[in-house]
Amino acid sequence: MLTIALSKGRILDDTLPLLAEAGIVPTENPDKSRKLIIPTSQPDVRLLIVRATDVPTYVEHGAADLGVAGKDVLMEYGGQGLYEPLDLQIAQCKLMTAGAIGVAEPKGRLRVATKFVNVAKRYYAEQGRQVDIIKLYGSMELAPLIGLADKIIDVVDTGNTLRANGLEPQDFIAAISSRLVVNKASMKMQHARIQALIDTLRKAVESRHRG
Repeated sequence: MLTIALSKGRILDDTLPLLAEAGIVPTENPDKSRKLIIPTSQPDVRLLIVRATDVPTYVEHGAADLGVAGKDVLMEYGGQGLYEPLDLQIAQCKLMTAGAIGVAEPKGRLRVATKFVNVAKRYYAEQGRQVDIIKLYGSMELAPLIGLADKIIDVVDTGNTLRANGLEPQDFIAAISSRLVVNKASMKMQHARIQALIDTLRKAVESRHRG
C-alpha cells in the first residue's frame, strides 16, 4: 500500500491533476467527503487528508509514504527524516516580513509575530538581531495594528490583505511553493515504485510549466 498525505485547499486542488497524470484519482471528492482516508483508482494507493502543518510529521514517521507540503511548512518543521525530491511549482507565494506602512523600524529589540517561529529565529539570528518572537496561529495582520508586535512574518501572495490592513510587505525571506516529500525508509523499501511516481509527476510539472 502506498499512502500519500495531502491537505485540503489550494494544495489539494493543484495536486490532484498531477496525480491524475500518474493514474491516481480519488474515488470520491476529498472536499465533500468526511472521510480522512480516501481510496483511489489504484487499489493499493490511498490518500490521507491531514492538516497542512501535519503532512511532514505523517511522512517522517512513516504513517504516509509521500506527501505534499508547502516549503514554508517544511522550513518551519525542519525534519531530517524526509527526502524532498520534487518542487511541484504549485501554490506559489513568498515568505516575507511585513509592517505598518510608513512606520520606521524601532532601534531596540524587535517584536515579531508569526506562526513560523523557527524560521523567524533563524532569519534574525543570521542578521545578528535580537528579537522577541510572539507565536500566533492566524489573523497575523492584527499584531502591528494593535501594538502586539512591530512586524510579522507570513506568506504573501498578492499583498492585498496586508495593504487592506495598513501593512506592507518588506523583507523577502524565501520563495514558497509546494514540494513532494518522501519518507526515507519508504524510498528504500518501495524505491522503484516511488521513483516511477516521482518521474511521472516531474514530467507533468514540466509539461504544465511549458504550457
